[in-house]
Amino acid sequence: MGKKVVAGPFELADRQRYRAKLRRCLTGLERLLAEKRFDRPRNLMGLEIELNLAGSDGMPKMLNAQVLERIASRDFQTELAMFNLEVNIAPHRLEGRVFDRLAEEIRTSLAYAHRKAGEVDAGIVMIGILPTLDRDDLVSSNLSAVDRYTLLNDQIVAARGEDFVLDIDGVEHLTCTSGSIAPEAACTSVQLHLQVTPDRFADVWNAAQAVAAVQVAVGANSPFLFGRELWPESRPPLFQQATDTRPPELQAQGVRPRTWFGERWVTSAYDLFEENLRYFPPLLPVHDDEEPLDVLDAGGIPTLAELVLHNGTVYRWNRPVYGIADGVPHLRVENRVLPAGPTVTDVIANTAFYYGVVRALAEESRPVWTRLPFEAAAANFDTACRHGIDARLLWPRRGRLGGTTEIDAVALVRDELLPLAEAGLDAWGVEPADRDLYLGVIDERCRRRANGATWQSATFHRALEQGLSREAAFAATTRRYSELMHLGEPVHTWPVGLPEPAPLG
Repeated sequence: MGKKVVAGPFELADRQRYRAKLRRCLTGLERLLAEKRFDRPRNLMGLEIELNLAGSDGMPKMLNAQVLERIASRDFQTELAMFNLEVNIAPHRLEGRVFDRLAEEIRTSLAYAHRKAGEVDAGIVMIGILPTLDRDDLVSSNLSAVDRYTLLNDQIVAARGEDFVLDIDGVEHLTCTSGSIAPEAACTSVQLHLQVTPDRFADVWNAAQAVAAVQVAVGANSPFLFGRELWPESRPPLFQQATDTRPPELQAQGVRPRTWFGERWVTSAYDLFEENLRYFPPLLPVHDDEEPLDVLDAGGIPTLAELVLHNGTVYRWNRPVYGIADGVPHLRVENRVLPAGPTVTDVIANTAFYYGVVRALAEESRPVWTRLPFEAAAANFDTACRHGIDARLLWPRRGRLGGTTEIDAVALVRDELLPLAEAGLDAWGVEPADRDLYLGVIDERCRRRANGATWQSATFHRALEQGLSREAAFAATTRRYSELMHLGEPVHTWPVGLPEPAPLG
């Protein structure tokens, strides 16, 4: 969840000084953009995967410190709660057999972490929301022992001034309250990074926003929370509600939530960083000694530390990122839409589809965002979360008539977006074998209308039909999911239901 932050009390003057420093950082970014100081195109991508720890009984294990100590690799880090980990994959060039290489690296890393977790009777589960999580698991005492998380929790709770309300009405209706942001830890995701030049940033970000709903529809993997069956992809409403600094009165006034889809297409990365300052009070007013404008005047490259930290507390589904590598600044689009899992093959298929379709859409002569109202893209995202692979989405009509039409997500993917993704991967220079293998997984998911969410829901209901209690059915579903996840075949091939018990004798 970002850089190391040391907890401490803040005074009113700290926030005033921080706001002023943020504005100097924003001016520094504006100058860097105007002076064209950013890195040249390098076709670099990277990804992070958030993970869960669960025991052989399928229940969450609050053991990330012990597991990380045994893993002893900087590729693995803590996440918000004690049952979370994150693995970071080194950047790769988008070319050749990149997706096969990524798949092998991730499989090796996860297998190693799983073995080490087994030393404390835990295991790695890659899933959007662990079905066996209970409200008692998601309390402040189970947050990871990291100053940043403690401080972030304290500041969000103080800004809200009252308990957080979780209210998600899906197949079943969940309503409950929380005194901390801990329920947000239930959301585990895949984050895809793409380094872009400033001139290309807006096109890539807009394209990513346009297809976010499609990513959710085909990749949904989070149907359960706190013993309730909700939406196929329940992470977005949970994340928004669990980090919502707005009491009901501010929500009624239309104040923007810190977790949001956005409200407009952009023309520059600057637009998004400027919105962050205009709409969102700082949560972590931690000051850096650097003066960004003095660094620029001296010919250096500022870290823009305050701007970066503040950006990390505004939870866009497609987030701008400013970074420095080898002394040269760069921009990235961070795609935060996808849930983790179900398998490495599924994760890489989702990854290939995203990078292919975004490349193609960003280079269209008549871009989709000039024909799709932003409000429609935002509505599509909500619809995809609610209905998953059966969603019907708004999309620009073909031909000269213009306007939008409602289309089945599966038809949109198979008829229009998969061919675009194929062309986009060709433009990146990805080998046809990689392209066809992983886009073929997306095509099969669509053909069978099967993804992680459909498998979880169907298997849970099959367990109930076999006479298991709800609690036992969630545990059995989680155990079976974990078994199939580690076997590694893509989720559209998984048999629904629990295996038959072996005969006696």
